[in-house]
Amino acid sequence: MLKIGLTGSIAVGKSFVCDVFRELGCHVLDADKTARDVVARGTAGLHLIIDEFGGGVLLPTGDLDRKKLGSIVFDDEEKRQRLNAIVHPLVIAAQDQWICDVEAADANGIAIIDAALMIESGGYKRFEKLIVVWCEPAIQLKRLMSRDGLDQGEAEKRIAAQMSQEEKKGFADYLIDTSGSRDDTKANATRIFSDLTELGLKQLR
Repeated sequence: MLKIGLTGSIAVGKSFVCDVFRELGCHVLDADKTARDVVARGTAGLHLIIDEFGGGVLLPTGDLDRKKLGSIVFDDEEKRQRLNAIVHPLVIAAQDQWICDVEAADANGIAIIDAALMIESGGYKRFEKLIVVWCEPAIQLKRLMSRDGLDQGEAEKRIAAQMSQEEKKGFADYLIDTSGSRDDTKANATRIFSDLTELGLKQLR
């Protein structure tokens, strides 16, 4: 089974690209969902976050207040690193279990893990190929402001808190530019899928 990493900065269109790969028959895991699962109410991950950041990061329901926690760590590099040190090992363990499950069910398939911080965490090294999704910076800023209801200053701060798109592109085996139409993006993803399918067939020979 091919194990593929997919990454990109905030608000560049990773979710749409993942949907395309799912339609083409790939197995796709959204690491953002995994990150939510490992810190859900009652988990060991959530208890570790409370120990580190205090009970003020909880909603009245006992769930993690992601917006509150986000506002804390985006303004403080040290706190962001402390949060990543809690969450990343839990996410990677969950990903590894998912890969094992997929491989058991479809040994000849293509498994794609989508994670925003895959390069920063070093997690990309676990995969045979890395896809980096990107778009023009002005489009990224507009998308983030619209998606999350942020003003320009807050959106720029969140973008600046991540590794730059140009730096991420330097790690890529494949690039998908989402600046154009959805049809253009879909066509690019489909070409990459064809390459990956051929790579998988070569491994079987």
